[in-house]
Amino acid sequence: MTNDQQQITNNKQPMTIPPFQFELDTTAIAGASLWSLALYLGFSPLSEWVMEQLQRWFNFAERSLYLSEEEFEKTRKNREAQNAFYASIFSIVPFLVIGALCNYGVAISLGGSWAISVGILACMGCGVYELGRRNNS
Repeated sequence: MTNDQQQITNNKQPMTIPPFQFELDTTAIAGASLWSLALYLGFSPLSEWVMEQLQRWFNFAERSLYLSEEEFEKTRKNREAQNAFYASIFSIVPFLVIGALCNYGVAISLGGSWAISVGILACMGCGVYELGRRNNS
C-alpha cells in the first residue's frame, strides 16, 4: 500500500484539547451529517412534528417554574420564542442519531467512501423530493 492509500484509509484526525487527546473520524462525521440532512429533508413533516412536540414540552416545563400567573404572562412571548428556537435546534438530534446509524450500516456493508457517496445521493434525492412536496401542497 502506498503512502497516499494509507492516508486515504486512515481518516482519523488527532485533536488535542489539553489535557485530553482524542481522534475524530472525519469520514464518519461527514457521512453521518449527510445522512442526517437527507433524513431531515425526506421526513420534513416528521421533523416539524418533533419540533412542535419539543416546543410544547419546553413551554409546559417552563410554566411549572412560575408561581404567579401575572409574572408568567409578563414574559410569555419572549420565552415562547426562545423555546421555539431551542426546539428547532434539538429537533435535529434524532436525525443525527438515525443518520449516524445509516452511515454506519452503509460503511459496514459497502465501505467508507461509499457511505459518503450514497449519503450525497440521498441528500440530492431527498432535496428534490422536498421541493416537489412543497410545490404540490
